[in-house]
Amino acid sequence: MKLFVFGDSYADTGNLPSSVSKSWKPPYGITFPGKPSGRFSDASFLGIRSPWPYQLKNFNTKTTRYGINFAHGGTGVFKTLVDQPNMTTQIDFFQQLINKNVYTIQNLSSSIALVSLAGNDYSAYLANNGRFEDLPGFTRSVINQLMLNLKRIKGFGIKKIGITGIEPLGCLPVNTASSSYANCNAAQNNFSQFHNQLLKQSIGALNNEVAVPVFIYLDLYSAFLSALKTKQNPPDSSVVFRRCNRNHEYYSSRNLNFDNNFVLIILKMFYRMSYEAKKMAKTLQHL
Repeated sequence: MKLFVFGDSYADTGNLPSSVSKSWKPPYGITFPGKPSGRFSDASFLGIRSPWPYQLKNFNTKTTRYGINFAHGGTGVFKTLVDQPNMTTQIDFFQQLINKNVYTIQNLSSSIALVSLAGNDYSAYLANNGRFEDLPGFTRSVINQLMLNLKRIKGFGIKKIGITGIEPLGCLPVNTASSSYANCNAAQNNFSQFHNQLLKQSIGALNNEVAVPVFIYLDLYSAFLSALKTKQNPPDSSVVFRRCNRNHEYYSSRNLNFDNNFVLIILKMFYRMSYEAKKMAKTLQHL
């Protein structure tokens, strides 16, 4: 089974050049593979090897046997704040490989695609003076373009395609800092739910067009909330929480005088997120 990945930093495993991405510097990579390698994300939970990043451009039997990762950090379905290939261009890269017979019809029919869309289109929209009250209309444009992308991926013969919803944007650190990380922003979370509901409805409509369902919604929103609310202790409470500063140095929480409860919450979140990721992977495999 091969895995083909499209999207943003939630799935990028090394496509951004070191000249523009912090993912080539510590603390990225300290959990997997043990040093910075351009990965924004951790090890694969899909039961198969993580595919090579497309930008390595060393296409041979060894490097393509597990699929290809086309995801580029900071991108979306439209042009965003980074000058990197958006999802349409990423799919163009995939089509070029198919046209060169890098992958056969048999390869594609037994493969999985993962499509990650975490909200960079919305960040770019707001940064370019888009009005928050007009965001629902823009959201429909984002979802419509995403549906076109999904149809195109299916057209290559891939019969299992997982699509992530967006996380609770109001719970991201940049949006909770004003409350000392105590409260999520309700308006931003309501927007995330609006996006996800529209996405689920659109995915359902696509599945109604085919005899056997192809597309599955991966509930990143609930995974985040579950991680934040879990009461289960992390497997190793002795792990030292570390945080980056602007110079990419990292220090122990003791030196930064963090509140111990905040540190414990972060550790629990990482543990719970890995658990939820495994659950979503199993769902995708059994589609």
